[in-house]
Amino acid sequence: MKRINFIKNAITGSIALSCPAMPFNLLTIGHNFERLRLKDNFWLWGQNVGSHHVGSPEGGYKLPGVNHMDSKAGCDFFGIDKCLRVTMSTGPFPPFDAEAEKIKDLKEVVWSAIGAGGAKIYSNGNHSDVDEVIRMAEIYPNVTGAIMDDFFYGSEEPGRSIGRHSIESIQNIREKLHDFKKRPLNLWVVWYTYQLDFNVAEYLGLCDVITLWTWKGSDLPAIDTNFRKMVDKTPGKRRLAGCYMWNYGERKPLTMDQMKYQLDRYYHWLKKGDIEGIIFCSNCIADIGLETVEYTRKWINQVGNEKVKR
Repeated sequence: MKRINFIKNAITGSIALSCPAMPFNLLTIGHNFERLRLKDNFWLWGQNVGSHHVGSPEGGYKLPGVNHMDSKAGCDFFGIDKCLRVTMSTGPFPPFDAEAEKIKDLKEVVWSAIGAGGAKIYSNGNHSDVDEVIRMAEIYPNVTGAIMDDFFYGSEEPGRSIGRHSIESIQNIREKLHDFKKRPLNLWVVWYTYQLDFNVAEYLGLCDVITLWTWKGSDLPAIDTNFRKMVDKTPGKRRLAGCYMWNYGERKPLTMDQMKYQLDRYYHWLKKGDIEGIIFCSNCIADIGLETVEYTRKWINQVGNEKVKR
């Protein structure tokens, strides 16, 4: 299908020069895409209102404005019907019922078993919310898995596990999810591009779904190289691309060229079947007046009904 004019094939400067065509097909082995439209493969990264701003423990990203939009409103705003609902230091904490009620009509929800790095409780004594996720899955049929956010540390240190939990703890989480009687639940993980060379293979082997995120906007020119590296290290896994609309790693706005380039690459991968979805981060910045957010919303509306490879 001819690309729509909305997506630009040429990006100026060093970004454009760093975008070689991907010469091979990276279709996920053994996984059939059940949803045929692009927008059926889009997810919202959902977190507590205001939790990305300066007043929160995870704040300090120099975001403008005030956030009032919750996860469900964020899904409605972008026209997305799937949500990764993730705990931060501000919550939510078990029981999840009140938040689960808000998103009960979405087609699919994945809750965090291990919340964001600022929620230190998940780094102490292998604590997780997997039992609460399973309880939610008993009540809500749209719950299909659990995700581990900020799971790998930012550096490798001698004598310290590279993951926030032990291998044994993750094996236990995986078994609980897979053994859920009503339906097997998937274990997801966040993996940042700056962690691609860390020794995390044993952990990744226990995960069903790998989500790759580029934390710094200045690293986006290497996105194709990093994607190929991720694929090489995760044979047979389901893979999604995480899409930021703010440059969190460098605490400043993404440029419009960076935003367009990022979406263009993800569009390319998704249309080819190299990834099965895109995760947009997040409701916490959807209503604060960012140009990148409005562009992304229009982009979703423009491409959403296009067909994706099975």
